[in-house]
Amino acid sequence: MTIDKSATPFTPGNPVGIDLFAGRNEQVEELTRYIRQVSAGRQENVFLTGDRGIGKSSFASIIREIAHRQHNMLGIHVLLGGVNTVEELARKILEELVNEGLDQPWYEQIAERFGPYINKVGLFGLSVSFRPTPSDLSQIASRFPQVLGELVARIADDYKGVVIVLDDINGLADTNHFARWYKSFADEVSTHFPSYPVLIMLSGIPERRDQLARHEPSLLRIFRLIELDRLTDGEVSDFLGRAFGQVSIPVLQDAMDVMVHYSSGLPVMMQEIGDATFWLDSDGEISELDARSGVIESAFRVGRKYLEPSVFRTLRSPRYHAIVEKLGTSTSHTFTRQDILSRLTPDERKVFDNLLRRLREAGVVEQYPEMGRGAYRYTNQVYPVYMYMESQRN
Repeated sequence: MTIDKSATPFTPGNPVGIDLFAGRNEQVEELTRYIRQVSAGRQENVFLTGDRGIGKSSFASIIREIAHRQHNMLGIHVLLGGVNTVEELARKILEELVNEGLDQPWYEQIAERFGPYINKVGLFGLSVSFRPTPSDLSQIASRFPQVLGELVARIADDYKGVVIVLDDINGLADTNHFARWYKSFADEVSTHFPSYPVLIMLSGIPERRDQLARHEPSLLRIFRLIELDRLTDGEVSDFLGRAFGQVSIPVLQDAMDVMVHYSSGLPVMMQEIGDATFWLDSDGEISELDARSGVIESAFRVGRKYLEPSVFRTLRSPRYHAIVEKLGTSTSHTFTRQDILSRLTPDERKVFDNLLRRLREAGVVEQYPEMGRGAYRYTNQVYPVYMYMESQRN
């Protein structure tokens, strides 16, 4: 039987499309309420949080799609990797807005306001760069409520409002300048603008929210908090079934059970496992053997993607594999040194502390005093799942 493997229905490392989005009904309904309020002129600030691999980017993408389709709002997703100043933040937001309108009738409205700062770049001029002088950019950042408000007003005939997702705020959360700037922005909007149809959603891991709180404790009162947790087994099964259904590949129940089990409710893991299983299947039907082979292959992929190369090689070495089997007995994000030692052989105990030190230095685990002396936790929910999957490798 010839199987068409021209395209996988899975998107590891990228947001999932609205047709395959799974779960999060309660959070989607809550955000939809805020979107309705924004379309009526009320400014909203949302902090979307959850551990790495939990699906924040996919969720943000779906919210933008809902805002556009159901409420006629313009949505942009601003990636802020490496950005650590509010001036660069303001520039990135405006550049994304300008690019979003490049092939739209309202582009001239934007170009009229920002024309001197806009340069067409790329093949056939399909994108633009927004490059004010440093002095002008400083002014834009300091008057950002007015600048953004004017831009939104210029496109009011086409959209009821704007949804702005600010993703990867690591560099900004590390400075008190951003926290104070954002507090000032929100305060000025609430006191000087009767109508301001803009929803701004910051996306970050819980530690970033904690950082902002330390810099400006009153800032957190501004945000509506949306927390994403692991998906249920039913939601994972629903996603995998629909994904394989898109390419007309049936999944046997025992195979589905395996993929759901090892996904552990993490969107990143169900994407990796589904994708690996799709490519390994050879007869157009996902069997338990296909699924278990996919789990092993996806463990290798996840290790290469998320772990430093030296740590990845260490964990897969014969010297440490027996210890990894003990670390991988569950997908809990915490463990104690004493508990692991109690399950090791004398030879394994001799090298365990060396492995633990390397994991700490690489940022895979950190001490967790809340659980007592000798307690550790994984810094990313993907790591204990990887250990669990790796422990199954013969």
